[in-house]
Amino acid sequence: MSTMFRSFASFNYRVWFFGALVSNIGSWMQSTAQSWVVLTQLTDNDAGAMGLTMALQFGPPLLLVGVSGWVTDRFDRRRILVLTQSILLLFSVAIGILLLQGLMTLPLMFCFAFATGIVVAFDNPSRQAFVSDLVRRENASNAVALNAASFNGARMFGPAVAGLLVVAVGTGWVFLINAVAYLAMIGALLMIRVNELIPRRKADASSRLADGFRYVARRPDLLVIFAMVFLMGALGMNFPIFASTMALEFGQEADGFGLLSSILAIGSLAGALLAARRARARLRVAILATGGFGVVSLLSSFMPVYGLYALCLVFVGFTTVTTLTTANGYVQTTTDPTLRGRVLALYVAILMGGTPLGAPLVGWVAAEWGPRVAIVVGGLGGFAACAIGLTWVIASGRLHRRRDSGFRLQLDETRPISVITRPQPIVAPEEFSAEGAQTTPIRLAQRDDDFDELGRR
Repeated sequence: MSTMFRSFASFNYRVWFFGALVSNIGSWMQSTAQSWVVLTQLTDNDAGAMGLTMALQFGPPLLLVGVSGWVTDRFDRRRILVLTQSILLLFSVAIGILLLQGLMTLPLMFCFAFATGIVVAFDNPSRQAFVSDLVRRENASNAVALNAASFNGARMFGPAVAGLLVVAVGTGWVFLINAVAYLAMIGALLMIRVNELIPRRKADASSRLADGFRYVARRPDLLVIFAMVFLMGALGMNFPIFASTMALEFGQEADGFGLLSSILAIGSLAGALLAARRARARLRVAILATGGFGVVSLLSSFMPVYGLYALCLVFVGFTTVTTLTTANGYVQTTTDPTLRGRVLALYVAILMGGTPLGAPLVGWVAAEWGPRVAIVVGGLGGFAACAIGLTWVIASGRLHRRRDSGFRLQLDETRPISVITRPQPIVAPEEFSAEGAQTTPIRLAQRDDDFDELGRR
């Protein structure tokens, strides 16, 4: 099997991938419909209300980060996902019926957004960490990238289809269709062969919620990653606000808004597939991608016509997904397995938790000064993230001149990252991280392919 799709060698991962693909298409349809409902049906083109909706939906993962991460490490992730997906299905049915009956109000939509956020707070870290239960460690980075490809492949079709359905039959049916799409994910989870899941060691009863925070605090590379994704999530990734308000500026309807989201996904899919080809996730790739995001975002804000703006979105999607896929893969492959759920919960909370802070601000800027100024604010977030990454690389002594050239610079990937953890035997060379730094000092027996004696993962 080709390097890009090596994770497909696992039956469980194949089932998971295709179930997630169908579910992701439905989720993108619902996300597009929800943004359009808030912007055009429940308000008079109020971008601030859309920002508040996003804040309510993405806030709970930040508030519940400690509990959700502990639950992810302590309990069966497959069962957690079956439960969360079932609840989200019921929410979609309820919203769809209320819209079809003309009973939906803005306060009600706010309540559903907040309730959805609470469920997603447990769903997302379990979904992220479950990848490590499906494939061996050497394929974890590839599986993360393919997950991103599924997510963004769905993004190519979901918003465009949603835009057409909104115009043809109304927003309520979009939510009901998404409810059916959730069944694909639930079915995939039930089809997974439990006896073929990669063994892992669950957190024991004495594990504490704060262990994940302490672990990250001792990993400067993870702190840099988290700071970068926070800025991207807070300021740069408010695409529903950017695309919907720009669509209105160009005189487009719901179908034009949906098409912009699908075009963004073309670049996102390309970024995910390129990430899948890489043997490992490198921190420097994420740093450079944030700078690229800032550049293309600023360019998009100056585009005079709909077509040119849409073209810029291809590159916006590419740089965004390159950043997030690389960051996620780096966290997955360099974190102590017994703490991975809590660290990923913190990662997801910081990424999504930035939205409650940034989305209302960006929505207010779009409402007061127009969508182009809001896009500039998002681009500045990308530049700030890049600056943080570059500053750490330089300050830590990893960037220096090449010995054979007086002008060219190179990044030292062999310099170790200082990590203070419980005493453990020194690991073998292959246990070094994607950036050439020693990962958490765990025993060789704790490699994912030697976990039979330790329990799952």
